[in-house]
Amino acid sequence: MEKIIGLIDAPFTPFYEDGEVNYEPIAAYAAMLAKNGLKGVFINGSSGEGYMLTEEERMKLAERWIEVAPEGFKVIVHVGSTCVKSSRRLAEHAQKIGAWGIGAMAPPFPKVGRVEELVKYCEEIACGAPNLPFYFYHIPAFNGAFLSMVTFLEAVDGRIPNFAGIKYTYESLYEYNQCRLYKNGKFDMLHGQDETILPCLAMGGAQGGIGGTTNYNGCNLVGIIDAWNAGDLEKARELQNFSQEVINVICHYRGNIVGGKRIMKLIGLDLGKNRTPFQNMTDEEEARLKAELEAIHFFERCNKF
Repeated sequence: MEKIIGLIDAPFTPFYEDGEVNYEPIAAYAAMLAKNGLKGVFINGSSGEGYMLTEEERMKLAERWIEVAPEGFKVIVHVGSTCVKSSRRLAEHAQKIGAWGIGAMAPPFPKVGRVEELVKYCEEIACGAPNLPFYFYHIPAFNGAFLSMVTFLEAVDGRIPNFAGIKYTYESLYEYNQCRLYKNGKFDMLHGQDETILPCLAMGGAQGGIGGTTNYNGCNLVGIIDAWNAGDLEKARELQNFSQEVINVICHYRGNIVGGKRIMKLIGLDLGKNRTPFQNMTDEEEARLKAELEAIHFFERCNKF
């Protein structure tokens, strides 16, 4: 299977003031991401509040992203759900409409506590779109699935024909690298933590990733890879350190899903508020967020339209 080279963005879902999905900004959104060096999108995931969308909304979002995607821009659809039948239906839809790939994280309920449970879950979903690459989205902080990913690869190997790899969003760079080395790099290991892109490049094998702060800081994160490939370690370090400064700011405002989404408004693309039960930012918090970003000269370096 084709391995992803470069960074894929995990976009936010736009909402109107009344909480309904707003599909109108997606064309401009896709164009902006492509302009800033992103290679595609992984929609309806954690950044996109996917578990708070209806099946119909998720399908319509997938259709809209595919409709407006620039040439060569990959659209990967997160189809994970607490109901595996819903996940399979979403997978079938993604294949039907021409998505590049699909993915799923472990369900938040019931908690997956054994590798075999996770393999079975992925297997039932992946067979709904047998012609598309399937990625497991490893983010145990969201669902408590603190399982060995090396053991998972061993168990899934040869069992799911369209299994492509893992979006790895966890702190263990050791385990990430062990997964990358499995059978001489058989599977695509997509780096999932924007704060540690450079260490994974330094270990010698990271080629692609999926990020959340790429929505507004993508040009700098892409720049880390470009600088590394050019042999400019000092530039890569500076860009990684700056990217961590941006993350430090959003951590003051309930993280990327809440604080990061508000940054989109500040750079010129208002995507609305978050759905309940997220606690949205107040106007006072927005003003403080803007001031903190100005202090690190973010608006001089962020994604541009």
